[in-house]
Amino acid sequence: MRAVGYFREVKGESGSLADQSRLFLEFCRRNGYEAAAAFLDGPPQDGDLVGYRQMVEFLKQQAQRGFMVVAVPGLGGLGDELVEAARRYFQLSSLGVRVLSMEANCDVGGTLLQAWAGEGKDQRLGERVKAAMRKKAVKGEALGRPPYGYKVGARRRLQIVAEEGAIVRFIFRLYLKDGLGIRRIARRLNEEGFKTRRGGLWSMVTVRDILRNRAYVGTYSRFGVRVPASHPPLISVDDFRRVQERMDQRRPATQARVSTPFLLSGLIYCDYCSNKMIGVTRKQRWQRRGDGTVRRAQYRYYQCESRTNRSLCDYHTHRADELEANVREAILRGDNVRPAVAVAGDEAAVVAEGEAKARRLRDKLRRLDRRLQQYLDTASQGRIGEERLRVLSLAVAEEQLHVEEALVESQRLAQRQASIAERRCQQQEALVRLRDEWDRLTVPDRQDLLRGLLDRVNVRDDGMEVLLRA
Repeated sequence: MRAVGYFREVKGESGSLADQSRLFLEFCRRNGYEAAAAFLDGPPQDGDLVGYRQMVEFLKQQAQRGFMVVAVPGLGGLGDELVEAARRYFQLSSLGVRVLSMEANCDVGGTLLQAWAGEGKDQRLGERVKAAMRKKAVKGEALGRPPYGYKVGARRRLQIVAEEGAIVRFIFRLYLKDGLGIRRIARRLNEEGFKTRRGGLWSMVTVRDILRNRAYVGTYSRFGVRVPASHPPLISVDDFRRVQERMDQRRPATQARVSTPFLLSGLIYCDYCSNKMIGVTRKQRWQRRGDGTVRRAQYRYYQCESRTNRSLCDYHTHRADELEANVREAILRGDNVRPAVAVAGDEAAVVAEGEAKARRLRDKLRRLDRRLQQYLDTASQGRIGEERLRVLSLAVAEEQLHVEEALVESQRLAQRQASIAERRCQQQEALVRLRDEWDRLTVPDRQDLLRGLLDRVNVRDDGMEVLLRA
């Protein structure tokens, strides 16, 4: 499953955007999510949260690529005021994604109604929500999604799921008894038809996190509190300790590394499976038979991530230097190059109409917010159930998204013609630099230049398709 992080810079609260980003990466590692993207917001620009809007567009574009979750620090991470947080929560839910709290690892909607019924609905309630979660953790009650191999049972304690538990034991046996590495274990599980909890394929990340999870010896951990023997173990303490020792031994010693970045990282995709291609560096050392001299060589290439991480897809590789040079030449010649999104034409007449609509759209948003508040008030008073609240609120949220998009578009229309002209000018300048200055540019400058020009490159064994940023 893929995860998207969303963080806001909130005045008066601790935790920088960098800290929140690190928390997101740790959250993904701990739960076996693929970190698909992260979106950041500082103070709103002209009343619009640009990062949030970009995230909504990203989620819409990625809907066909499988399950997706949005990770936020907590309910307060969606808005300064509770009504704003509620609006954002239901908007994201209307896109078919789950919104999870990174600290509690549970759906933030579970605390929304409780927070709404409390005092001070106009204030941030993140700390109160966190305090409630900590109390549950101290009692050993399971919060959020249980580890693979368990389910939440009586008194909210973890109980073993027989089929999943057998796979967990199988993974530990393959690593400890059979001596397989995590990549070969993932391949073995996929070859034998075992699926993850959500019916997906196993990867190195999911296998590694299972081998590292102390929950399998019966210890429940949350919010820095460890509760030993809180649930039945799947693995003995001795076996778990031996696995950790072996994994630590296999971890390469920390040392200063000097590496050259791959220019097309994040831009290259395998056209056979649509997954990203990642940069791989291999070093080789050999001794010549004749004179005994030692030779060394380094090979850099792009390889399909499905092959690297899951032992799936075929062995599609491309030498880094050759592929990067071919992409540059293709851009300059215009071979198999097209815009990622069609650029709209001049709509000067629509600009004036968009400005006239802006006031009406803002009024409609205020009316929709009042309707959402009424639904939440009614639910907090027990007059409608949570399921009915969800149905009504999702309908409002979906309409809010449409109105907000129309409002943003009306604001953009007035600047569209100038923006298109400016973009074309920038693109032409970038093409000149690509042609005339390439050899004089540093590696970071080359990366920035390519990222400004490219949306993505779809690579096949016999060719490629280059998509320029619109």
